[in-house]
Amino acid sequence: MLNGKTIAFLVAPEGIEQVELTEPWQAVRQAGGTPKLISTQAGEVQAFNHLDRADRFPVDAVVDEVAADDFDGLVLPGGVANPDLLRTVPGAVRFTKAFFDAGKPVAAICHAPWTLVEADAVGGRTVTSWPSLQTDLRNAGATWADREVVVCDAGPNTLVTSRKPDDLKAFCEAALDAFAR
Repeated sequence: MLNGKTIAFLVAPEGIEQVELTEPWQAVRQAGGTPKLISTQAGEVQAFNHLDRADRFPVDAVVDEVAADDFDGLVLPGGVANPDLLRTVPGAVRFTKAFFDAGKPVAAICHAPWTLVEADAVGGRTVTSWPSLQTDLRNAGATWADREVVVCDAGPNTLVTSRKPDDLKAFCEAALDAFAR
């Protein structure tokens, strides 16, 4: 399904909700794709199980050393701290926005749409997220929906969003479908 496709997973150095990284990563691999971990710093990133430290993962590339053109799609895992940190890093915001500008699919779960707000990528789009982000998303011009997954094609690319870890099965299926197109 994703043979020959490389999918970027953009994360901050810490604060990633582990299951929101590992389940989509495995789904991409099982579909024949190549996932690549991109971060704002080299080395390893620290994932969390909610507020508790979990595993560390090796970074494949630093965001300032890659371009959207190097990838076929983008996954933005959640966790509260992860997207909050990413949205303060200009290179991470530019990298995210470049996928929209190039018409490439993006999948964001939980708190990850904060990075999309900073990239000015949600105006006119229908999205979902962790409920506490709905005001931020509406203020950025999005229509917020409380559904396990929202696939929005009303823009330059396909945007897949989900609310929380419980939605991962639907999120992974929709993301794989978007990446396979």
